[in-house]
Amino acid sequence: MDWFKSSYSDSSDGNDCVEIASSRGAVHVRDSKDTSRPHLAFGQGAWNGFVEFAAGA
Repeated sequence: MDWFKSSYSDSSDGNDCVEIASSRGAVHVRDSKDTSRPHLAFGQGAWNGFVEFAAGA
């Protein structure tokens, strides 16, 4: 899986962020400070709802 950080991540060490990866039917989210821990997976509909909510905030 290819993981990506937000282009808005501007911490000096580059690790104060979450990362996302997209796969068929799910979006995966992990803590960039400890990538060895388990990640979360959201269905596409749940992720789209989150992004719409966050964009309106």
